Amino acid sequence: MDEMTLAAASFEHLLIEEVDGGIVVVTLDRPDKLNALHQGLWDELDLMCAVVEDDPSVRVVILTGAGRGFCAGADLSAITALPDTHVTTFMRFQESGAKVIARVKRLPVPVIAAVNGAAAGGGLALALAADVRIASQQARFNVAFIRLGISGCDVGVSWLLPRVVGLGHASELMLTGRLIDADEAARIGLANRVVEADELLPAARALATEMAANSPFALQLTKEGLQVNIDAGSIEAAIALENRNQVLASRTEDARIAMRAFVTKTAPVFTGR
Repeated sequence: MDEMTLAAASFEHLLIEEVDGGIVVVTLDRPDKLNALHQGLWDELDLMCAVVEDDPSVRVVILTGAGRGFCAGADLSAITALPDTHVTTFMRFQESGAKVIARVKRLPVPVIAAVNGAAAGGGLALALAADVRIASQQARFNVAFIRLGISGCDVGVSWLLPRVVGLGHASELMLTGRLIDADEAARIGLANRVVEADELLPAARALATEMAANSPFALQLTKEGLQVNIDAGSIEAAIALENRNQVLASRTEDARIAMRAFVTKTAPVFTGR
């Protein structure tokens, strides 16, 4: 696609706020539906990812929801129609949503989920696709479809959840569909931390600022290394990728800037080169 910025892109169901330092807040904006996912919202999340991938000015993305919910999963009208939906139509809808979750996970920049309310089903998957999750006291999490006669293995949750909380906790949540609150989410590692509602976005922005203070290429390589090496077949394989990334990063102008700043005890100003 031609290069486009988030500010120039047109969205109906997403609110985009660009913050200083390359931090972008992306807000799901269907508050009357608890930001439930329908085809239009899936498509806009896909477009958002495409723009972020091509926009070097974006350093960190914060995902959150408007109103009381983060994302309540699939729109109720779509859920109730599933038994009567032709299998090929349902498959296309399923694949389009799953593709977006994978694309969020693969974004080259860090993603922080600021979970302000319900994160259920596909909304849970969206939170899991982020690198870090900060939850307000109002956040709630569950694997929804197991309660609706459909597998809890949905839009990447069966891959993402065990890697975040471990197989035992993931099995319990996926086999029961039980709703858990923010404190339990933090206890099992689903949420990195829990804050009061009015502190949620400030906490997410503060964390994003810490991340964005590092060089863009170093952030990208660190995220890549974490994502690849969690499934590495051996420590030798993991180290081989680390070695390659360290050597590549050391050749950049930003590495020279960072090292000079460290020696002179000044704040680095990175160029992304």
